[in-house]
Amino acid sequence: MRTTPLPRPAPAPVQRPGVVGETTTRIDGGPKVKGEFEYSSDLWADGMLWGATLRSPHPHATIWSIDISRALALPGVYAVLTHEDVPGRKVYGMEIPDQPVLAWERARYQGEAIALVAADHPETARRACDAIDVAYEVLEPLSDPERAMAADAPKLHLSGNVLRHITLRHGDQAATADVVMTGEYEVGSQDQAFLGPESGLAVPDGDGGVDLYIATQWLHVDRDQLAESLGLSPEQVRLTMAGVGGAFGGREDLSMQIHACMLALHTDRPVKIVYNREESFFGHVHRHPCRMHYEHGATRDGELVYVKARIVLDGGAYASSSTAVCSNAACFACGPYNVPSATVDCSVVYTNNPPCGAMRGFGAVQVAFGHESQMDKLAAALGIDPVELRIKNALAPGHRLPTGQVVREPAPVAELLERLRAMPLPPDASPGPRDLRELPGGVSNTTHGEDVRRGIGYGVGFKNVGFSEGFDDYATARVALSLDGDGDPLVSVHTAAAEVGQGVVTVQAQIARTELQVERVAVLTADTQVGSAGSSSASRQTYMTGGAVKMACEAVRERLLQRVADHAGLDPFDLSLAGGAVIDSRGETVATLAEALVSAPIEETVEFHHAETYPLDENGQGDAHLQLAFSAHRAVADVDTRLGLVRVVELATTQEVGKALNPQALDGQIDGGSAQGLGLALLEEIQIRDSQVLNASFTDYLLPTILDMPPVKKQVLEHPDPDAPYGLKGVGEPPNISTPPAVVAALRSACSRELARIPVRPEQLAGIDEPRRSRPPAPGSRGPAGARPTRS
Repeated sequence: MRTTPLPRPAPAPVQRPGVVGETTTRIDGGPKVKGEFEYSSDLWADGMLWGATLRSPHPHATIWSIDISRALALPGVYAVLTHEDVPGRKVYGMEIPDQPVLAWERARYQGEAIALVAADHPETARRACDAIDVAYEVLEPLSDPERAMAADAPKLHLSGNVLRHITLRHGDQAATADVVMTGEYEVGSQDQAFLGPESGLAVPDGDGGVDLYIATQWLHVDRDQLAESLGLSPEQVRLTMAGVGGAFGGREDLSMQIHACMLALHTDRPVKIVYNREESFFGHVHRHPCRMHYEHGATRDGELVYVKARIVLDGGAYASSSTAVCSNAACFACGPYNVPSATVDCSVVYTNNPPCGAMRGFGAVQVAFGHESQMDKLAAALGIDPVELRIKNALAPGHRLPTGQVVREPAPVAELLERLRAMPLPPDASPGPRDLRELPGGVSNTTHGEDVRRGIGYGVGFKNVGFSEGFDDYATARVALSLDGDGDPLVSVHTAAAEVGQGVVTVQAQIARTELQVERVAVLTADTQVGSAGSSSASRQTYMTGGAVKMACEAVRERLLQRVADHAGLDPFDLSLAGGAVIDSRGETVATLAEALVSAPIEETVEFHHAETYPLDENGQGDAHLQLAFSAHRAVADVDTRLGLVRVVELATTQEVGKALNPQALDGQIDGGSAQGLGLALLEEIQIRDSQVLNASFTDYLLPTILDMPPVKKQVLEHPDPDAPYGLKGVGEPPNISTPPAVVAALRSACSRELARIPVRPEQLAGIDEPRRSRPPAPGSRGPAGARPTRS
């Protein structure tokens, strides 16, 4: 018997969406803008307790003892749990189970979870955490990833500090070039900065199992990890999707899920956990900081001969999805260009810095800043227009990636650049005194534009869609066609696809309406009572879950037409659906849907698997990727070269999308991705010193506001992918990849400085650079001496 009524998801609203290809209003749009949408932090249950987490203040320490007696003695405290209370596997991890549910013996990063409290009030729970006595022996943190790779570095894990190393060798490794350019680049750690902190509600079922209502990106992987650590079967752990306040990769790993369930099962009461903003910074992974050394060789007329890259990613204390990020960084290190010879070494390592994992762009963002900076540098040395140089070397169908994989249609890199270059530029500033609101720094500027210079820059990027390297990626969909209480046709769609703001619920409804020609569609709340839909990441959900819904609808349609054909004595291949009826080849109605469904509803459940991919071999070769997505950006920026202030005047972008299923939602993805890319280029960085986070708040972690975002001009190319549902391509990540290099290129154009690190700081623009760090050379560095600019 349950001890308390379960919170029930709201009934699935019936949508009347457009069909595929039409702008369709999102069903959650109205409630969100009116403040009526229910997020996971709004969940409530009778008799609910509040959970809180004690976290290590030290990035590296030995834990000698944990005394919970004072916390247990506080009135209103129902439970205090430590690692000794974890009923199942004591570690978890999406790819590698290396992260403790609750730390024992050692804390490996600042903010690592040590103990849990359940109390009758959130303030009581926090005070109980403060009453827990932990005896630490503080150790020196290993904060430098280069140092972590050294043979004499202390091992943070038994397996060593190098989590993954990829060696990629392609083409003639002895190739030489007329002109050689080198560069060293660095990308800081970016936070996903979603507005809704981690939260959820765990409810014991009275029979030893638990229901969890959670904001996540991957329900089934969460469930499987929970079951392992709770010592339960997967069937005893049921997850239901709650309202998500943004994700961008930061909800792909577990945060408070196991903790809430442990407390709920221990107390036999519902337990709710909600992080505050500071705890959220410690409770999820971030974008990997990255250091890169590049060497590009080219002929005197600008054809690329070879690219060499050495890439080091800081994975932080635990693995998360770092191995896949490392693969992406290696695979896309040379950019969307035809490169005859590639030499890439990419490593991701453990440190005592905050754990890093998935974030929009997933490895391709970091290397895009490197390879695009190099293309600009090479263009300058050769005296070639930077767009012309890119077009000259643009990847095209039939070319081979540095992994050896043949590029398939469509891959219109040159067309993206040509269309982008042809888009009109914003007008130049008018002569004479300028409105301070139009100057870098706005009305707070202390000058009147005397040192303001305008620059224009371009960037192009690409990335895989879906999971790669042999992962059996699939999605499940259950579709039912029935009559509602009024006798009207209704399609019900049930998947486990996580709606994280990208609009996948609306897309499912559009597909159902397109395939079954039924006006009314209900998309049920995502949960684990249906098969996995995979993660809402890697720009894959519309491709994968959309493909599953399409396939399930086709199966339902086939059964419906067969039923009508059998009744009417016709060939089902002569029948089709239109306007809520089954029609024959002459367009005449054979049966209405109400007539066809009166005997029984029709339901089908299918799994949609994409084409097989393969792991990389020891030389980084293999057909590892399902689909490639491309985008290009142009940035126009005004820079006050004395004060180091920036105003991005305009962004323009072109993107290959295959087929735009919901044009307005596509616009939103491009705008949002461009904003995040601008944030990485100019503002956003988790400041870390000696493995301590210095700015765990939205006061000190700087995000772009509406005053920072310029207008975004867009041109969308729709060249269908013949192997994808409706010819579509994933669209969520590419805008985030090509924006940062374009913005920085515009700044370089304005201030004539190298700007080898992002986010760019005012002192870099004003010429007050920090001392340059030494870096090892790229592997097998070779080639006749050419112009080798160094960072100023």
